[in-house]
Amino acid sequence: MTAVQENQDAVTIDNYISGDWRAPSAGERMPSLNPAKRGEIVGMAAASDLTDLDEAVKAAESARGAWRKLTGAQRGALLFKAADLLESRMETVGRAMTREMGKTLGEAKGETARGAAILRYYAGEGMRPIGDVIPSTDAEALMFTTRAPLGVVGVVSPWNFPVAIPVWKMAPALIYGNTVVWKPAVETAATAALVMQCFHDAGFPAGVVNMVLGDGAVIGQGIAAHPGIHAITFTGSNRVGKQVGQAALARGAKYQLEMGGKNPIIVAADADLDLAVDATISGGLRSTGQKCTATSRVIVLSGVYETFREKLLAKVRALRVGDGLDAETWLGPCASAKQYETVMRYINKGIEEGAELLTGGKQPDDPALSEGYFVTPAVFDKVTPSMTIAREEIFGPVLALIEARDMAEAIALANDTEYGLSASLYTRDLGSALSFIQETDAGLVRVNAETAGVELQAPFGGMKGSSSHSREQGQAAIEFYTSVKTVFMKP
Repeated sequence: MTAVQENQDAVTIDNYISGDWRAPSAGERMPSLNPAKRGEIVGMAAASDLTDLDEAVKAAESARGAWRKLTGAQRGALLFKAADLLESRMETVGRAMTREMGKTLGEAKGETARGAAILRYYAGEGMRPIGDVIPSTDAEALMFTTRAPLGVVGVVSPWNFPVAIPVWKMAPALIYGNTVVWKPAVETAATAALVMQCFHDAGFPAGVVNMVLGDGAVIGQGIAAHPGIHAITFTGSNRVGKQVGQAALARGAKYQLEMGGKNPIIVAADADLDLAVDATISGGLRSTGQKCTATSRVIVLSGVYETFREKLLAKVRALRVGDGLDAETWLGPCASAKQYETVMRYINKGIEEGAELLTGGKQPDDPALSEGYFVTPAVFDKVTPSMTIAREEIFGPVLALIEARDMAEAIALANDTEYGLSASLYTRDLGSALSFIQETDAGLVRVNAETAGVELQAPFGGMKGSSSHSREQGQAAIEFYTSVKTVFMKP
C-alpha cells in the first residue's frame, strides 16, 4: 500500500504505525482542503484518538532498542536513501503541498529540495564525533563523554512548511538514535503522507518512524502528555506551544518550542533602497506571509521613508495573486478559511486603529479567484508601535510601515515586541551593522538579507517569547536530541 495515489482527486490518508498504513481506530476522517478552490477536497485524513497514539508510542518504544544499537553510519545510510526518494518525487510532493496549503509550486518544490538536503546533512552527522576526552586527576583513569539518545521523540509540526520543518526535526532525532512519533497538521496531511512514504520505501525498520494524524487538541496534546514519549519538539503558535511546554514540564519530559515572530526589517538612510524593497517583499510576502520568520514591521529612517514607500508600493501592486499551480502566480491564497478570516480581521483592525491602508487588503477583482482564500498584499502607512498590527503576529501578506528618526530609535522599535525570532537591517555602514547585531533581541540577525530564511547547517531559534531557547538545525540539534553521558574508567 502507498500513502497517496498520483492523479487521484481526493485521497484517503491513514496513520503510519509500525511500518504499516492503518485506518484510525474510530473510523473518523477530517478533510484537507484546497485553499485556492473553496470546497475542493484534496484528502480525507485519519481523525485519530488516543488509542491510535498509544499504538504508535508502543511501536516506537519497541523499535528503539535495536535502532540505537545501529552505528551512525548505518542510520545515515537510510537517511541518504530517504533523501534520494524525496528528491525524485519533488514534483508530486510539491503539487500536493500547493494544492493543500497554497504556496506556489516553485516554492513548494524548493521546500521539498530543502527537505532532501536536510536529510543528507544529518545522514553525514552520523560520522561526526559525539564526545570528548577529559583529563582526569587520577593518573590511572580514562575519562570521556559520549551521548545517549533520549528515547521516543514526539514531533508536532505545522502546515506552513509541511516538508522542511518535520524533516529538520525528524532527521536529527533519528540520526542520534531516537525513534519518532510524528503528528503533522491535518491541513497538509497528503503532503505528510508522501514524506512518510519516502521513509517507508527507504527501508526504515518498523516502528522507528510513525505518523499519527488528528486534531491538535487530541493528538498534539496527547503527545505532550504521554508518559511513553521522552521529548517533544514543537513548531506552531505561542498559545499552543505554551500548552505543550506546560504538559511536558508537568511530567519532566524534555521539550523544544519554536513559536511566533513579529520580525522587523530596518532600512537605514544609506541603504540600497532597491535591494531593501526586494528583501521586504520577499521576506514579508512570499508564502503569503505565512512564515514565522516573515517580515512584518518595516522600520524606515526618516531621510528615505517616502522614497522607500513609493518604491515598495510600485512593486507590491505589480505582484500577481493566483492559484499556486499557475506558473505566473507570485502570491498564492491564505492556507485556509480560518487563516483568511484571521488576516482580514487584522487588516480591519489596522484601519480601525488609524493606520492608513495604502494598497491591497482585499479579495482580488479577478472573478476566477472568487472561490479561493485570496488576499491582495496589504501595505499600511502611519503605523504606531502600539497598534495591534505592529504587535501581534498576523501570519499573512501584511506589511506595517513605521518611521524612525535615527538608528537608535529604529533598534528600540525593533526590540519593542514580545517576540525575538528574526530581524534584518539594510545599511552600508559597518558601525550601524555592529550596533544592530549587538543590540537586537533576536535569535536570527541578518544584515543586508531578508528576515526569512536560514541555512540548514546553522542553528535556528528565537529569543524572548519566540522560543524555549534551544536551537534547531545544524550541529546545534545534538544538544536537544541527546543527553551527555560522562564516563570514568579505571583498569
